[in-house]
Amino acid sequence: MKYIEVKNLTFYYEREPVLQDVSYFVEPGEFIILMGENGAAKSTLIRASLGLLKSERGRVRLAKKSIDGHKLRVGYIPQQVASFNAGFPSTVLELVRSGRFSRGKWMKRLTDSDEEKVKKVLESIGMWESRFKRIGELSGGQKQRISLARMFVSNPDLFILDEPTTGMDDCSRKQFYELMKHNAHVHKKAVLIVTHDAGDLSKYVDRRIHLVRKEDSPWRCFHVHEEEKVEKN
Repeated sequence: MKYIEVKNLTFYYEREPVLQDVSYFVEPGEFIILMGENGAAKSTLIRASLGLLKSERGRVRLAKKSIDGHKLRVGYIPQQVASFNAGFPSTVLELVRSGRFSRGKWMKRLTDSDEEKVKKVLESIGMWESRFKRIGELSGGQKQRISLARMFVSNPDLFILDEPTTGMDDCSRKQFYELMKHNAHVHKKAVLIVTHDAGDLSKYVDRRIHLVRKEDSPWRCFHVHEEEKVEKN
């Protein structure tokens, strides 16, 4: 079963081809990274895959149901989503709790199970002790982490994260990758992370999809390099 399946996608900005004949897929239980140099249209590919941009041609299929038979829940965080200003009124706890409201519980009292989920996620990203801080008081990396926490508590089946570790230190980054690996391999979530610098992620990810510039074109055309299966030790 594939949560995302893209076949021969081509996308233009005005008359300029940006993506050409791109094909890839994402399955539950996989942790995948989408790589490419800066300007390689990675974010454009993600937005087209989610139907937020209309492609020139090709097929894009997003599954309607999860492997459990329920409606597929997608957690998408675009780049720089955590750009809250200093006057943002919510606390960390209030913002992350709102991820549970999105499941049909808006303005209703959260259950003990909901509260436990919120606490567990905040603890996992090292933000439980900061739960009463105002969002505007946090550093850029902390804002990014609580944005991710809010998504986690909504319990998506498919995670699509565009440069999610921006602003994180090395320790936080490693903890985050471990968490995503756990969600994919233990809870059978599908994880697709966009990055321009994969670093040493071989012990975390299952596959890499690499966008590269077409050598025979004067345009900013890109295509998916053959998907690389990561060797496990």
